[in-house]
Amino acid sequence: MKPTASLRVARWRRRRRDDRAVRPLRAGRRAPFWLLPALLLVAIVVGDWNSSGELRIVTWIVLVPGIAAALCGVVMTALFAAAAAVCYYQLDRAWGYQYAEGPADFWLVVAGGLLAVLASWLRRRAQHRLLGLENGAEATRLAVLRPLPRRTGNLSLASAYLAADADARVGGDFFDVQPSPHGTRVLLGDIQGKGTTAVDAASALLGTFREAGYYEELGTVAERLDNRMRRHNQYSADLGQPFERFATAVLIGFPAEDEGWIDMVNFGHPAPLVLGRSGVRPLPEGNGPPVGLSTFAGELPPVVRVPFERSETLLLFTDGVTEARDRAGRFLPVAARLAAYLADDGDTAPLSVVRAVEDAVILHTHGRLQDDTAILAVRAEPGAGTAPPAELAPDALPRDHGPAGPDLTGGPRPARRDDRRGG
Repeated sequence: MKPTASLRVARWRRRRRDDRAVRPLRAGRRAPFWLLPALLLVAIVVGDWNSSGELRIVTWIVLVPGIAAALCGVVMTALFAAAAAVCYYQLDRAWGYQYAEGPADFWLVVAGGLLAVLASWLRRRAQHRLLGLENGAEATRLAVLRPLPRRTGNLSLASAYLAADADARVGGDFFDVQPSPHGTRVLLGDIQGKGTTAVDAASALLGTFREAGYYEELGTVAERLDNRMRRHNQYSADLGQPFERFATAVLIGFPAEDEGWIDMVNFGHPAPLVLGRSGVRPLPEGNGPPVGLSTFAGELPPVVRVPFERSETLLLFTDGVTEARDRAGRFLPVAARLAAYLADDGDTAPLSVVRAVEDAVILHTHGRLQDDTAILAVRAEPGAGTAPPAELAPDALPRDHGPAGPDLTGGPRPARRDDRRGG
């Protein structure tokens, strides 16, 4: 990547980080914001003292507490308001009756100082509230998109999430990795729609994946995800929320040992890409129904076994990548960009691949993201992490639907372990 392009990406990241950061302005040794109103106060006092008397600027002193209210805390603002009133009184007394401004302007300075103190208090209160909201948004983001380790199970991985709304920090895109005795499972998807209801739906699917992904075979995990999405929609309907959510997603199963293949269930999602020595190749497109719409299609997407070598890197992403547009409305050619990246001796390590895709999206859109973007790259490596031992896996749990098919209510209650063993 050219240095100018790298600089543009770095500036965009720094700008997004600064937009999200909320740093209270306060007086102190490390944040001397009080210098500006102090210098203004000195300038007005010196300027008025050396004026001819016909053109006095002492009334400008009312600006001092106003500026302090925008930069300093309540106490410091009150000190500047008092200093402004005292300086005005002393300067006005120093002039003769002919050039004195009079008590009316003095009370104007006092009133301006009191209003400045009130404004500073309101600003600090709003600032604390904003900090609380930001902490809540960060907690929501961590609940939905938990941090992923660099190595887990038999995979090394890297991820990135670019929210279209920098303040929201999270949207309807989701991903997660779950090691299990069956191998490591990977899920990435995109909830239809936006807003808090989309985040709620994503959280429901991730919770199901983290549980079923450990215990169940991959086909059963896909059934659990579809059933959970429909039960979530039923619950939303019972609450009077007319939101029928569904999700496009890719569910990947890496075997516990290197077998030269992976299993994939594609719920109508853009095809993942595989990067290796032979270049870039797409995996099968998602022709099956999205998560939550199996009843309309009549069946779930099948489990497809595709070749995958240990040296290759699997790249999954949401439509924030494939539908990223430039100013002329042209879509980002992801495969072509990655092929050029590999031809330029690009590294296929997960972190390098994610950075390359992230930079391509930022440069192509000029930093104007229209949709949330989730990127996840994984590569199978021996000893990448600690896989759960098979002996810790419990007995197989019954599915949450009966023989007649998935049930929106969740089906029968799972039997107790003691019941299954005959007491």
